[in-house]
Amino acid sequence: MTQLVTQMRASYAFIERNFNLTKRYWGWEVVWLAYSIANALAITFIGAGMEAISGQKVDTGYLILFLLAGTLIWHFLSIVFDAISEVIAWERWEGTIEYTFMAPVQRTVHMLGQTAYSLVYGLLHTSIILGVVVLFFKLDLSGANLGGSLLVLLAGSLSFIGLGIVASVMPLMFPERGAQMTHVIQATLLLVSGVYYPVSVLPQWMQSVAKVSPATYALEGVRAGLLGGKPTHELWQYIWPLLFMGVVLIPLGVFVFGQAERYAKRTGKLKRSG
Repeated sequence: MTQLVTQMRASYAFIERNFNLTKRYWGWEVVWLAYSIANALAITFIGAGMEAISGQKVDTGYLILFLLAGTLIWHFLSIVFDAISEVIAWERWEGTIEYTFMAPVQRTVHMLGQTAYSLVYGLLHTSIILGVVVLFFKLDLSGANLGGSLLVLLAGSLSFIGLGIVASVMPLMFPERGAQMTHVIQATLLLVSGVYYPVSVLPQWMQSVAKVSPATYALEGVRAGLLGGKPTHELWQYIWPLLFMGVVLIPLGVFVFGQAERYAKRTGKLKRSG
């Protein structure tokens, strides 16, 4: 029991440290939040202006919710992915990578703290954006299954945590270009997962890629709950693939990261900065 409490305190220490870093760079946080709000509003206004653009009668209320759901879900999942995949880049930026990775702390404890921070920070950030958007648009969620949609989002978070841990290996292995490679993964998921459009409009080969993207199931599942009002038992067709991906990717990521960490220590890559 004492060991468990010690490990939990160590995980919380990483959460507290990350929030202290967030406060240190509060200016960048304001810029990032302002940009995210402007981006969400701009995308949502596309839905509001579709009748004027097309000259045809369109259910703009539905389109606004469709685009807003995609924007907010992708924003939250991106924050989770970034906070975990960039853990090495942040350590190098702060000059603490050797201290952190040589400390007598289990890597799973470290990752647990990083993951908890990403979820809390992502929820706060996304909630603020939603609050601002609500001031501009009247959203009708009377028929939405909010509980089921939240369940889908939580399952999607698990899969993106696993994906982020796997991606975090690249900055560790390739100090000069690893961080850039994680953004390539993120951009690919954005393109094929149907964030702003149905996956069905994509070329067939891209639809095949979309089937292995956890974002695809998260987006379709949340939209089915919010826009379609589907009951929770019908949302399991989206939830179980996300849970399966999380169960596979999280242990795989921890294992691969452990192997990469040992290699980086042996070859002196921890000290290098890219």
